[in-house]
Amino acid sequence: MRSDIFLLASGLVRNIVAGTRLALFLRVNPLDFRVSAGQYAAVVAASLLFWAGSGIVREGIPVGIDWHALTAALAQVTILLFACMLAARVLERPDLVLAFAVLSTASDPLFEVAGTALSFAVGSEALAGWRDAANWLFIGWGFAVIIRAQWLLTGWHRLRSLLAGALFAGALGLFVFVLPRAELWTQPAAEPQEAMPSIAREELFHLQGQMLDYRLGELEHERAGVEDIYFIGVSPYGLQDTFANELGVVRELMDERFDTAGRSLLLVNHPATLAELPVATTTNLRTAIDRVAAGVNVEEDVLFLFLTTHGSENNELAFELPPLRLQQLTPTALARTLNDSGIKWKVIVISACYSGGFVEPLKDDHTLIITAADATHQSFGCDYSSDFTWFSKAYFDQALRRTFSFTDAFAQARSAVAEREKEQGLEPSNPQMFVGAAIKGKLESLAKRLQARAAAARPAIQARLQVK
Repeated sequence: MRSDIFLLASGLVRNIVAGTRLALFLRVNPLDFRVSAGQYAAVVAASLLFWAGSGIVREGIPVGIDWHALTAALAQVTILLFACMLAARVLERPDLVLAFAVLSTASDPLFEVAGTALSFAVGSEALAGWRDAANWLFIGWGFAVIIRAQWLLTGWHRLRSLLAGALFAGALGLFVFVLPRAELWTQPAAEPQEAMPSIAREELFHLQGQMLDYRLGELEHERAGVEDIYFIGVSPYGLQDTFANELGVVRELMDERFDTAGRSLLLVNHPATLAELPVATTTNLRTAIDRVAAGVNVEEDVLFLFLTTHGSENNELAFELPPLRLQQLTPTALARTLNDSGIKWKVIVISACYSGGFVEPLKDDHTLIITAADATHQSFGCDYSSDFTWFSKAYFDQALRRTFSFTDAFAQARSAVAEREKEQGLEPSNPQMFVGAAIKGKLESLAKRLQARAAAARPAIQARLQVK
């Protein structure tokens, strides 16, 4: 009994090693495999064990078995054996049925390990765009290994080999498209989440009537002789977290490095902020700009307006907060709002697809305009799994942490985004910048003031660190 078990185990190890070499297209001989009914049962068991283990690595500790997935996996075994029988008959080699089955299954452990690694790789944001291509390459690899196994056992017999290969290809197609090997394990049921607040709730709906006035009333007065920056951040797309998360980080950066603390206002469409922040509508945006304009020194102070949302090919910015039906923001409407406000010095940054369509209507000598894309291209990073759009990450969270120059930061961000797009084979978004002739000097003056402010604060920060 011990001798039989040892022979079965040693044969299984030889088959897995030979199957791995077969799948990696290394030198391998048919005699490297051990073929018998027992050995086939052993490699099938090993295949199922690797499948089960890989599922735990991918999904975590399970709570039970998905019997439908197990049934489908066992059905694959039956289909493969049937394909091996037909292929052996077509090739007039009935003695090779088990050999076909063993060679076709012995590489399964390698495929399970590679498939798990691939799932983690394409699950990352950096490689998400390659998911479909990677899956097709993985399927092609499986087909090539099956054909190599057939060639290794029988060589080339023209039409018969083609027919046998078609049988194996058909079996693989069934495994991929009809009976795919799903996850064996079931996971703990997600805890029910509390319903997110909605603007349709009466208390939140009526609160919004006062919220904007309250937040505008909190803004500090402009300081005589100081070029104050007033920051208005707008995240108007309420169907995902990306833009609201991004705006929170940008506001902290502006308050800490660009001296907007006490002079910053957020308009956000997100269920989590309905009781804290005014919603982002074109009407609220117009009111906010007008109220800020009324309190600034138009010859001295600067409005920094940042909008982050989805953009459309007709150059509209998406304002969404179901169940409300909100007006979308067009370049003409924003230009009219800014012109009517009387604000002179303006820095406008728009992170959205096709946002370059805002440049021409907004530009004047006293305005800096920066957009994440030109008028005909998409920008990236605005999917539901992102915490930051690519351009805003590069511009705010990276470049503006190293410089006080809004224009220098754009050059750094544009280069970083272009490199990232090139790495992933994406069509360039082509971020845009327009610098009005008069605002160049204003921006240089602002950068000098902020640099001096940072230098003055540095000894105090170092002293606090030493005390700690």
